[in-house]
Amino acid sequence: MTDTTARVHALNLYRQYFDLVAAGTKTIEVRVKYPHLEDLAAGDIIRFRVKGTDETCDVRVLRVTEYETFEALLDGEGPANVNPDATREEQLTNIRSIYGPQKEALGALAVEITL
Repeated sequence: MTDTTARVHALNLYRQYFDLVAAGTKTIEVRVKYPHLEDLAAGDIIRFRVKGTDETCDVRVLRVTEYETFEALLDGEGPANVNPDATREEQLTNIRSIYGPQKEALGALAVEITL
């Protein structure tokens, strides 16, 4: 897929995660497998926005991998790639505070990204 055909997906991020993405230190974004993300694929662009602001950061999707649970995702991708500033246990707690059990049951997506 070339730059002229890349699809752009607009997604919100909390400030703490946005800053990690913008710095290039967060290379795996965690999402629930919502229907609107089923077509997310390598080569696509994600335009992350800090919710409630005009601040954005564009990244290219390198890979999308589905996992059954957030635990499996962290084990498969490595916690430092998801959030280098938090332990695996802290990340699991944080992710589950954002996405409850019903959402986790939809499946977890690990989206490898690059600036």
